[in-house]
Amino acid sequence: MVKFGYKASAEQFAPSELLRYSVLAEQTGFDSVFVSDHLQPWRHDGGHAPAALPWLGALGAQTSRIIIGTSVLTPTFRYHPAVVAQAFATLGCLFPDRVVLGIGSGESMNEAPLGIEWPEAKERFARLKEAIELIKLLWAEDRVDFEGTYYNVERATIYDRPATPVPLYIAGSGPAATRLAGRRGEGFITTSGKAPSLYSDTLLPAVREGAAQSGRALADVDMLIEVKVSFDPDAERALQDTRFWGALALSPDEKTGVEDPVEMQRLADQLPIERAASRFIVSSDPDEHVAAISRYLDLGFTHLVFHAPGPDQERFLRLYGEEILPRLRKITG
Repeated sequence: MVKFGYKASAEQFAPSELLRYSVLAEQTGFDSVFVSDHLQPWRHDGGHAPAALPWLGALGAQTSRIIIGTSVLTPTFRYHPAVVAQAFATLGCLFPDRVVLGIGSGESMNEAPLGIEWPEAKERFARLKEAIELIKLLWAEDRVDFEGTYYNVERATIYDRPATPVPLYIAGSGPAATRLAGRRGEGFITTSGKAPSLYSDTLLPAVREGAAQSGRALADVDMLIEVKVSFDPDAERALQDTRFWGALALSPDEKTGVEDPVEMQRLADQLPIERAASRFIVSSDPDEHVAAISRYLDLGFTHLVFHAPGPDQERFLRLYGEEILPRLRKITG
């Protein structure tokens, strides 16, 4: 069954406000809530960065149905993988069959401020693979001894583990990480707004290849995509709402090495509004909006998590619950 989720924008809202919106997401018909785990936001003015781990505990306690998880947490620098394994095992015990651990290789903005020397992509990927191996071992075995290139544990036990292990979703935007998601993950995470050929010719075939390497089919992997949307009956409002997230439209060359939210904000605010909005599906007509979203369903994604950029998230959630989710559920059966 296709699932529709809400992206809790931890970079944009304070913890209590974000919690209120996420509880409302369950009430308005969403199936999941995923939160980012950033030490620093994309912009300084009006930015926020609540810690994901305690926040997820609060969200689980105030909801009863939705899947909750990270999109994404980096288990390789600020956190030791064993600490991540313990934290998510605890969440899984508290909220059985509702918790997802979504992980990725990270961004320097969230790690370098702690004095961490940011390595090249090859090392970041190697750390991610090793962290996955260790987390899965700690969830499956007692008294784990592990000596890796980057992480070591001696006689380590996660004493409180859920009956069903927490699903592990792996984020990727290139073929190597995407194959890893198919091979080792219960789910794959990526983001919308890029060239259609990236999904059809690179990412989905890589997930399929990775799944086949582990004796599985693509259908065994939850294909999650964060879909960036700005929907409002007022077309100009829908366009202007994207301004806060202008940094998403910066190219890799423009933001490589930028580790300060003040500088990231300066770069983003130089962009014209049309470019700031370029990563979003911006629409005032519900049928046109659903048609644009449907392209990701047609590609084969099975879990769409909607990220809305505007300051009035309650308005977004109620509009989506009334106008968009019913249309999407109709076309997905």
